[in-house]
Amino acid sequence: MADASARDMAATWPELGWEAWKDTASTLHMWTQIVGKTRLALTPLQNHWWNVPLYVSARGLTTSAIPWRGGVFEVEFDFREHVLHMRLGSGAQVEMALRAQSVADFYQEYMAALAKLGVEVKIWPVPVEVAAPVRFDLDRANASYDHEAVTRFHQVLMRVDGVLKRFATGFQGKISPVHFFWGSFDLCCTRFSGRVASGPPRADPIQREAYSHEVISAGWWPGNGGFGEAAFYCYAAPVPEGLGDKSMRPGVYDKALGEFILRYDEVRLAEKPEDALMGFLETTYAAGADAAKWDRAGLERSVASAPWG
Repeated sequence: MADASARDMAATWPELGWEAWKDTASTLHMWTQIVGKTRLALTPLQNHWWNVPLYVSARGLTTSAIPWRGGVFEVEFDFREHVLHMRLGSGAQVEMALRAQSVADFYQEYMAALAKLGVEVKIWPVPVEVAAPVRFDLDRANASYDHEAVTRFHQVLMRVDGVLKRFATGFQGKISPVHFFWGSFDLCCTRFSGRVASGPPRADPIQREAYSHEVISAGWWPGNGGFGEAAFYCYAAPVPEGLGDKSMRPGVYDKALGEFILRYDEVRLAEKPEDALMGFLETTYAAGADAAKWDRAGLERSVASAPWG
């Protein structure tokens, strides 16, 4: 019965209303930034900051293997057992319970756990990509952790991760992994035209590295990102002329955000959620690629459909 229940849960797209779990999400956002900054500090720069994100795992979110003194080091959020695992390739490991606690307390406990494991790292203790950032060691306002909501969040991440990987198979140009950016707190995948981005370089060095070349990026926010509820998005950078004038189904173009948007609940409640999401990803990518005059014949390939599930 337990196995059947686990299979049923893995096969569904759960409800994830932003208002119901936004306090937990805001706290978790800061925790992922602390862990993500560890990976940033210990790995060499890759193009477009691809050395920075976390990745969806069977248990939650992981840094993947980080080189450390001739071996490897990994941190994984386990959203099933609600534990933070810190592991060395040697077999040594330390764990922290994920529970309701302030960002300041999490930061202190996490840094002490790393020291116990023998991992030495210095991170800038200030969050990024948030309004009015508060240093991690001073943040006692964010202190929520709803176990059930976090498990549902992971369930959505697994479903979206699978669809984005399926979407990636039809593109043979440069394409990013499916990864979770802890700054913006979203899961995404990015396609590249192969051309350098037009216009003057962006003033912000982080943005300049991220958007040095033409891209079309698609992904999912759990409710942050300026939209106010869980949603899928797709945008082109630089934005080609006339993109916002295109009519799109499913989804709409949000001129305030400069992105195509599809509400998560529209996918969740669809008869075939994966197909509904794939339709959004394919049509919005095509709209952006056509508007920007990408060489679609050279960048795309025909892939035989594989059964889902």
